Amino acid sequence: MQDDPSPSHPTPATAPRPDSQEAIELEWYRNVYQGDSQPQLTVRAVLMGGFLGMLMSISNLYTTLKLGWSFSVAITACVMSYLIWNGMRFISGNRLTPMSLLENNCMQSTASAAGYSTGSTVGTAFGALLLLEGVHQPWYVLLAMVFLTASLGVFLAIPMKRQMINREQLKFPSGFAAAETLRSLYSKGQEAVHKAWALVAGLAVGGGIGLLRSYGQVSEQLRNVGRPQVWLETMVKWLHIPETLAFPAFLSPLARGSMAGLSFEPSVLLIGAGMITGARVCLSMLGGSILLYYFVAPALINFDLAHDGVAGYVRSIPVNGRGVFMPTRWALWGGSAVMVFASLLSLALQWRTIGRALRSFRRSGRSGEADPLARIEVPGSWLVMGLIPIGIGLVIVQNLAFHVSIPLGIIAVVFSFVTALVCCRATGETDTTPIGAVGKVTQLLYAALPGAQGVASINLMAAGTTASAGSSSADLLTDLKSGYLLGANPRRQFIAQWIGIFFGSISIVPAWYAMVPDKAALENFNPPMTLMWKAVADLLTQGLNHLPQSAIGAILIGAVIGTLIPLLEYLKPAWRPYLPSTMGLGLAWVISFENCFSFAIGAVIVWVWQRWRSRNCELFSIPLACGFVAGESLVAAILAIACTAIGFWVAK
Repeated sequence: MQDDPSPSHPTPATAPRPDSQEAIELEWYRNVYQGDSQPQLTVRAVLMGGFLGMLMSISNLYTTLKLGWSFSVAITACVMSYLIWNGMRFISGNRLTPMSLLENNCMQSTASAAGYSTGSTVGTAFGALLLLEGVHQPWYVLLAMVFLTASLGVFLAIPMKRQMINREQLKFPSGFAAAETLRSLYSKGQEAVHKAWALVAGLAVGGGIGLLRSYGQVSEQLRNVGRPQVWLETMVKWLHIPETLAFPAFLSPLARGSMAGLSFEPSVLLIGAGMITGARVCLSMLGGSILLYYFVAPALINFDLAHDGVAGYVRSIPVNGRGVFMPTRWALWGGSAVMVFASLLSLALQWRTIGRALRSFRRSGRSGEADPLARIEVPGSWLVMGLIPIGIGLVIVQNLAFHVSIPLGIIAVVFSFVTALVCCRATGETDTTPIGAVGKVTQLLYAALPGAQGVASINLMAAGTTASAGSSSADLLTDLKSGYLLGANPRRQFIAQWIGIFFGSISIVPAWYAMVPDKAALENFNPPMTLMWKAVADLLTQGLNHLPQSAIGAILIGAVIGTLIPLLEYLKPAWRPYLPSTMGLGLAWVISFENCFSFAIGAVIVWVWQRWRSRNCELFSIPLACGFVAGESLVAAILAIACTAIGFWVAK
């Protein structure tokens, strides 16, 4: 897999105009491209990236179930790879050679594909299907869908790369940040060392807190299977961080009974996520959650209690003679409506972006006869060679496993091209990949197609296909942007990205079954995005008549809010900093108060830090937050898997 030597740069037959797209490409090729002067696609880079990506895929699956979204692994993988490899060099007495800048970039592509591209719909589409049907899909079905949908996105990105990155120079901010991180690491500057240690410190703190919060589950599982460990139970008794810290009674909004989630969760995973997400979204989450827990839910509960439940409020669970109410089980309808309508309207308001994406595809294949980049760019023939078997495989799998007709399966594959275009363009311009929005568009489309109406499995799997493909395409272009800035060979980077999908697929599938052995285990996560996908599928396949009247009212109010705020942002851009975030408001009614509270703490920490020491915050807040998220989620995920393994081991 070592790079082969390549010929020197050819001279074009005719000089292009200085301001032409061809001139921009030629300028990059002559002055930036380094792909022939240093190693890039090497065995050690791919193996290191694959190993880190497998760990990050497990971490991201946990955060998807816990928080509702996953985090980019590019920067984390860059720094961890740099530290691990240099640590191995030190242990070997420097017998190992340093990993080049482009090798580390290639490693980043492999890790990103493995850790981010392969799991975007496992915890959402397949999770929603598990909640609906009560049983898991066979492992070979899940493996095939994960690998094929991620591969579809990678190959669909081929015709978009040259137009969006080389010619239009779209920003792809996360790719730019990853390139700058690598440059700083290889500059040997003091800032690079400090950033690396900030990430390591975050990983250590996150991992330690994750261990102290979660290892009690292992002790409990051993007791449940009849093999208690006294020493472990004693250790948990004296050295343990509780899952939650309940609020005092005077902070409860209910005169009788209590509400689930009204507490503080001592988790740096959530605080780190808030540090990354930002103040506007996180404070909107806290405000929306306060509105739900202290005003809307108490009013509905009191009305229900006074009128014998005629309002159709959520179920109550009797505990010690008292009722523990679960506001989010009712509020998710309103929260989902906010996010769905906001996502769809925001997508519609980006009609210029969609138009540019479609026009750029028509131009992407045009190039002159003397094309100096032809030998390093991914050729269009690869698109054809990849799409034919991948498309056929997806249609067959959907037909055999989910009874999706051949025409409906073909529509899902074709529509994935549209969603990939939109996701890549939106990511390049705004650094936001509208996976949720394109998934909902697909769900709406399939709710209207003959043969798919009223069938939740078809609705979910079609949306899962298009959303996963869009996510994978956008992730590839983000990594290729890093490579473009560093002068990497895009063809070799594409190969590294596709190899990463193999690593991610073989890790995410067993992790899913081990972390979520059954429907009850998934429900214990109270997974916000999974519940939203299920809610939309229910609504589109069963209709409004299966909902209580109060939930229908919440949907209508959520639709108004989800439409009004994006419209005001579009018409009055100057108002945007002062308007609440629709994503924050929607999530506030889907996840519990304790999660929103911790998110807000993280955002406030960064806000204060920024005003106290702006430069210091800019350098270290993101690496530290990434360490918090990756460290705690990875340890918590591994312990959850260990509990499942103990159960299976004892059962045998």
